[in-house]
Amino acid sequence: QYGALMYCKWLYNKTGIFYRLPTEAEWEYACRAGSKTAYPFGNDEKQLGDYAWYAGNSDNKYHQVMKRKPNALGLYDMTGNVAEWTLDQYNEKYFDEIKPGTTDPVLEPTSTYPITLKGGHFRDDAVDLRSAARLPSNRKWNARDPQIPKSKWWIADAPFVGFRIVRPVKQPSQAEAEQFFEKLLSL
Repeated sequence: QYGALMYCKWLYNKTGIFYRLPTEAEWEYACRAGSKTAYPFGNDEKQLGDYAWYAGNSDNKYHQVMKRKPNALGLYDMTGNVAEWTLDQYNEKYFDEIKPGTTDPVLEPTSTYPITLKGGHFRDDAVDLRSAARLPSNRKWNARDPQIPKSKWWIADAPFVGFRIVRPVKQPSQAEAEQFFEKLLSL
């Protein structure tokens, strides 16, 4: 997540436009694309191969994007291929923590681990690619990093993790953007 957030910061400094990782709720909303079913395309697991790379068809590797069908919003690879970072701290009781009626919910991170990933990946079974499925990040994903101290930039043992960014409609002020990056990158 650190590398993905640094990319967002670099992009902001380069363009003056604020980008960030989606919250878990934003990510799921975009994935579902208005559906209320297990997958964005319905409940039939047999159709998953038309929309996603997963354990059943990936050959145990990630693939070039846009090689499967998009969801109803025209977004590709929302499920499968690589799991995607969100802004949220992972909490098993996420739905208990979010107050009913809350708009734009987020569980702000207070530590580096675990962070929530969404979408499932090329090694996952079909059930792990459901729109509501969640994955906590794991410190073990960087176990083989030979550097001392271990790198914050890459995760040596997680080739199944990627990211997608969002551009909020309401752009923060420069001070707000800098505070956002400072807070998250200091964890």
